[in-house]
Amino acid sequence: MSAPTGADAPTDPTRPKVSVIIPAYNEGEGVVPVLDRLFESVQLPCEVLVVVDSAEDTTMPVIEKYAVAEPRLKPLLNTYGRGPANAIRFGIDQALSPAVVVTMADGCDDPRQIDDLARLVERGVAVAAASRYMAGGQQVGGPLLKGLMSQTAGRSLAWFARVGTRDATNSFKAYSTDFVREVGIDSRDGFEIGIELAAKARRLRRPVAEIPTIWLDRTEGDSHFHLRKWLPKYLRWYRFAFGPPLSVEQLRSRTKS
Repeated sequence: MSAPTGADAPTDPTRPKVSVIIPAYNEGEGVVPVLDRLFESVQLPCEVLVVVDSAEDTTMPVIEKYAVAEPRLKPLLNTYGRGPANAIRFGIDQALSPAVVVTMADGCDDPRQIDDLARLVERGVAVAAASRYMAGGQQVGGPLLKGLMSQTAGRSLAWFARVGTRDATNSFKAYSTDFVREVGIDSRDGFEIGIELAAKARRLRRPVAEIPTIWLDRTEGDSHFHLRKWLPKYLRWYRFAFGPPLSVEQLRSRTKS
């Protein structure tokens, strides 16, 4: 008799329900309170993958020490190339759960929302966004120009491209792991993965949902967001969100880097 598959297959009780991906760059001890809040907040069975680009990164010895007492934490050394996009790609490829949530190492995101985002993926959405620009959401601090551009892009994509979220540029999102592996990630530089996958979901007509979030600018350390360098990457995916439905094969042929 063949093994059961699909809905009839038994669930693995040891498999996490959500994989949290955290790209980190020289956060040092600053990552500890972020991890403390995360593990206090997430109630679903989880794994937390902190991804760094180099063994010399100041984050690595801190997370290795933390992982001794917290087995859900997995320090990872990215081998796909430098930069947050490659770190996120690497983390997703190592993820064991059906839902992945990308969040930042600087504490700007609210970890209490990770469960809610993952539950939306569990219910069938391809992308679940934490939105600063819907009712109940807010952005506190951060550069004025960056915030204005992000808000304009997010709302115009929601109104005119109907991407399903008013905050497509926010990195704090959950994704169906199967969806990401189906469509692939073309980004290789910054944090444009968030808008890339939202745009791909729109062109494939896959469901996208959002919940409000309050984003707080980091209080320690320096931001690693490079607006001038990464803006053309965002614009590529902003334009891509507008267009007729595509099949997966058509999407992959049009988005090859």
